[in-house]
Amino acid sequence: VGILVVLTVSRRLAPLLLLWLPLPFYMLSIAYSGVPIFIPVWWPFSYYNVRYGLQLLPAFAVFSALFFYALGTFARSRPARIIIAAAALILLAGSYNSVWRAQPVCFREAWVNSRTRLALESELAVKFRDLPPDATLLMYLGDHVGALQQAGIPLRRVINEGNHRTWRRPSDPAGQWERALADPGQYADYAIAFAGDPVSMALAKHSLPVVAQVDVSGQPQARIYRTRPNTISSVSRASNHLPPRRRSDDLGLTR
Repeated sequence: VGILVVLTVSRRLAPLLLLWLPLPFYMLSIAYSGVPIFIPVWWPFSYYNVRYGLQLLPAFAVFSALFFYALGTFARSRPARIIIAAAALILLAGSYNSVWRAQPVCFREAWVNSRTRLALESELAVKFRDLPPDATLLMYLGDHVGALQQAGIPLRRVINEGNHRTWRRPSDPAGQWERALADPGQYADYAIAFAGDPVSMALAKHSLPVVAQVDVSGQPQARIYRTRPNTISSVSRASNHLPPRRRSDDLGLTR
């Protein structure tokens, strides 16, 4: 109805029709581009990409308001307009109440899909705290940056996929990220690799010692590699049964 209002009553509002573009875009993406969307009421009864529906919220909000505005315009009496306004408020309150009781589907997706990820990040953060406090890390941040946050490690100590000139496509051979992947020991003290990520694929060409490993069901295996032979952390000492050393000793072994 709101669309009809725009087309028949006020052509000045025609640009608002652009808000409906996500609808055909995602329909075509699902049909012809292999974009999956999973919702719990259909097989495989899980959550994935349900956030795509959020793209239509602006259209629903704007055109619902236009619908009630048109009803109010056609209403001739003041009581009729009050009834229309009350109906709009009741509908709005009812929609919020239903969402509040069932919880937003995007929140449910994040909650369900993040439990194993958070477990992995928590265990990895424990390992990070055993590394020397000034060690430089090589890590892909696209999936598990939360581990660094939990461990209190600032990003200035982490060489990541953002450390290159983004306008160089498809890659920047002179970028710090690319150079560190090619020669980890030259730029970082430790490399953190998740199975299948760019760091793990780059380290497959090197024979580096593993100082820690984290395995969580439903998540890729995480490994911490020592990239320099003279870099020793409490993690590697424990794994090699070396005697404990003072923290001041560790501070001088990162370079």
